[in-house]
Amino acid sequence: MAAPGPGEYFSVGNQVSCLTCLGQRLQGEVVAFDYQSKMLTLKCPSSSGKLNLSDVLLINLAYVSNVDIINDRTETPPPLASLNVNKLAIRARAEKEDKLSQAYAVSAGVSVEGQQLFQTIHKTIKDCKWQEKNIIVMDDVIITPPYQVDNCKGKEGGSALSHVRKIVEKHFKDVETQKVMQRSTAQQVQKDSALSS
Repeated sequence: MAAPGPGEYFSVGNQVSCLTCLGQRLQGEVVAFDYQSKMLTLKCPSSSGKLNLSDVLLINLAYVSNVDIINDRTETPPPLASLNVNKLAIRARAEKEDKLSQAYAVSAGVSVEGQQLFQTIHKTIKDCKWQEKNIIVMDDVIITPPYQVDNCKGKEGGSALSHVRKIVEKHFKDVETQKVMQRSTAQQVQKDSALSS
């Protein structure tokens, strides 16, 4: 069957198989179906191969040429899992603060290198923020422009300062390695194009 016609729907719990317009076959259990938008949500075995995980696919039925119901579920589907609204609100607030922090850095004229370093530190230590153009980590370490290891100031001999310096040092080593790899790739491309002409 193609996309559902008037009055047709998919029940939660049905096992279905879809053929997309790209020729890809998708198969899984119906988790949700919205008739208005013709969107079908399927739960499929995890692409990572882990048995305790599932992939969730959102499928626009406008781009599906065929849908077959493999197993029609007749019993009532299990109740939906409850959402931890507080946890979601905290996560949304944290994401908003991160985005505002990034926007602040751009508007304050912080260099791209400084912004990248901030992101690297923030992946490891969430307690970091901007104070004008300075990066403040755990209220113990201040990193001033141009954001090198020597620009990290804090309580000498403190574990926070030592840890942040290691992160900064590794960040710049990784950036340099990436630049070297990009240069060698560009040089190889130039050589290949010179040889082919």
